[in-house]
Amino acid sequence: MAASNRATLLTKTHRVLKKHYKPVAPANDRTLFEHMLFACLLEDASYEKAETCYAHVTEQFFDLNEVRVSSVRELSESFKELPDPVAAATRLKRVLQHVFESSYSFDVEALKKQNIGVALKRLHKMDGTTEFVVRYANQMALGGHAIPIDRGALMVLVILGVIDQAEADKQIVPGMERAIPKNKGIEFGSLLHQLGTDLLAKPLSPDLRKILLEANPDCQDRLPKRKSKKVVAPKEKEAPAKPTKKTKADAKAKPAKKSAATKKAPAKPAAAKKKATSKKATTKKTPAKKPAKKAPAKKTPVKKTPVKKTPAKKKPAKKKTTTSKKSTTKSLSRKKPR
Repeated sequence: MAASNRATLLTKTHRVLKKHYKPVAPANDRTLFEHMLFACLLEDASYEKAETCYAHVTEQFFDLNEVRVSSVRELSESFKELPDPVAAATRLKRVLQHVFESSYSFDVEALKKQNIGVALKRLHKMDGTTEFVVRYANQMALGGHAIPIDRGALMVLVILGVIDQAEADKQIVPGMERAIPKNKGIEFGSLLHQLGTDLLAKPLSPDLRKILLEANPDCQDRLPKRKSKKVVAPKEKEAPAKPTKKTKADAKAKPAKKSAATKKAPAKPAAAKKKATSKKATTKKTPAKKPAKKAPAKKTPVKKTPVKKTPAKKKPAKKKTTTSKKSTTKSLSRKKPR
């Protein structure tokens, strides 16, 4: 988009937001570090919810050191009002830990005495700080001209056509500080933040659509729609319906093939029938064999009867007779030569 078109669209958006929202006055009694902690809670959340959670930090905990030592789970329980309490708790805890480890205190007021460029570099290097936190601290405490932008504000600017998705991913809005003067930067930043948080909470609200269309009537195609619910549901229903039809058709086709095979079977020679009858006969004989195996009573009496011992006693008797006969023949043979 050309710079002139972007500037006119931003100024028109500022006028439209004034009709529907009220600007939020900044808290001038806070230090630079307190503004940073408040920005950690304000990102992607409304001003009212961020103020209540910041009050919990100062009231429920003894001091900032206790907040630093507390776990993310304990802090997130105090930030239940926020849309993402875990993310806010991690940002707050990491900023406290970094500042304490660097100076063993929670005082960063020395950055105000330095050049804004040097101070911003120091803030960007701090662990836990995001682009929104740095811009908010620059605007509220360092006196610079930087409009804080979070995820909701970037979504609004993409829908209005001020930036494209590639610039939104980089969190860059070129020409915004030139289009909005410095004396109106805090006002525009608070109005844009309120619209962004409402859009994140209720993206399909008709009132928000009216505001966006009033700022830019050409953003009709970029408004959030319910595509996922209407498109995904029928696909999930149709997907199981298709295989059921195929399975039924296959089930009908398979028995037809089997019937054809059964019709061709009787045309074969009668040997197949004989085999079938023989198989049936064997199946009938097998149950007759099974009861014979189950009768163990016949085996026990056979073992007990001393049948084998009786012939063994008779055999030696026969041997004696044979020996006696042999002896008589030998005697006769000896008598013949006489």
